[in-house]
Amino acid sequence: MKSASKFEIAAARCWNVLNEGKSFHPVFVLGIFLLLYVADLGQPEFWDRALPALALTAPLVLLFVRYDFPLHLRWALWSFLAAFVAVFRFVDVGALALAFGLYVFFTVFFWGTFYYHLRTGAPRNNFVRFWRLVLENPDSTSGNFLEQIPKAFIALLTLEYLNAAPINLGRAVLVLAFTGALAVASYLIHRKFFTWKPVYPSEPTRDINHGGPLAKRVIVVVIDGCRLDRFREAEKPYLERMMAGGTVFESVETTYPARTVVCFSSMFTGAAPEKHGIRSNLVLKLGLRVESIFDSLWRAGKKGRLVGIAHLIDAFGDDVASVTSVAHNDKIDQNLIAAARRELTEHDPELLILQLLAVDQNGHTRGTYYPEYVERIEITDALIEEFMGWCEERGYLEDAAVVLMADHGQGRGIGAHGHLSEGERFVPFAMWGSGVAAGMSVSEPRSILDLAPTISYLLGVEPPAGSTGRTLLEALERRP
Repeated sequence: MKSASKFEIAAARCWNVLNEGKSFHPVFVLGIFLLLYVADLGQPEFWDRALPALALTAPLVLLFVRYDFPLHLRWALWSFLAAFVAVFRFVDVGALALAFGLYVFFTVFFWGTFYYHLRTGAPRNNFVRFWRLVLENPDSTSGNFLEQIPKAFIALLTLEYLNAAPINLGRAVLVLAFTGALAVASYLIHRKFFTWKPVYPSEPTRDINHGGPLAKRVIVVVIDGCRLDRFREAEKPYLERMMAGGTVFESVETTYPARTVVCFSSMFTGAAPEKHGIRSNLVLKLGLRVESIFDSLWRAGKKGRLVGIAHLIDAFGDDVASVTSVAHNDKIDQNLIAAARRELTEHDPELLILQLLAVDQNGHTRGTYYPEYVERIEITDALIEEFMGWCEERGYLEDAAVVLMADHGQGRGIGAHGHLSEGERFVPFAMWGSGVAAGMSVSEPRSILDLAPTISYLLGVEPPAGSTGRTLLEALERRP
């Protein structure tokens, strides 16, 4: 079991530039454009045309960075591409072929096969399945073919149209007018059809425990990327037994966008993404804008530790005990559990958060609609049972409460998550142990924002400043 190195932390941040669609689009478009003219880059006359072309295309690229087109909105982009061809009567087959070829190489072969084989042990022929997953993928990462390709084609054709001849006023006005028309269309499409964002609780957390802790310790196990429907299908005897002795929440919704660092930030601050400031896995400004549960515990003289992979450091800093994610998928969760044991042994924190990653990685590499995904959930059940047995033998479960949940689900394609298709929106959520009511099931809608104030209530500390989550009083034995 190795901690994430400084190189891995830096590499993870660089990878997120290529993984997040908003950053991938301008990098990809500029890279393809420069490759088309690699032999001319040293010639001043090339830049005489290229720089004005880049400047006039920049508003279009920024428009596509501003607006995501996930799920059924992707088809608007193909209409935009058809409109470009009809208006400009211009197509550069060579530029489109290069962009298409490099995109397929990057996503299917480099990312989906070579990268995942080295990092997770995915099969060497993973491309046989992965190309289908890229076509199905509905979120707005770079792995969304039906969004990223039309965006790249429109921007590249605009650049090539402007670069093909000296730019005059008429050509410049036509490009800017077309960009303006796309901006209006994008705004109207998102205003009318982008309707699936969750509604978060907005009032400050009200239910606070002033009467002493209900539990001496809280252990939170997060099965990263676990779909609720597939979780229900899996054979998981240990978790079923423990859930039956506690409280199960049947309708807990994740955040928008449903990206791991965004979700964890909301889970452990009780705040919406607009408040805590983390809007994707690409964190340009490190740290949270609001307090976290770790700050609340510190003020009360208590400790909390988060065991997870490197990109959680971008939000939570030194509160993360990082574990390298470069490990075979059969080993990554065992490594994370080993780190959790070390944290309990060395620091004895009142709050331990354990991220388990294998289910999420399986969805990304092999898809969520295949048997391997459910099988990985079943393997995770056995690993959690083993870890909890170890905790019980050493007294760490004495007067302890346990929370089991996922940060987000996953949709079709390459384990899509970010834009709340049905498989992404709802997550498993259950509690048992000290201070938790037994044999209850709650069907009313809840949010992952409710986790931080509920942990605070169990441990008898103030919730983080900025928390708007609602304490899950239904699950607690002693209520106000």
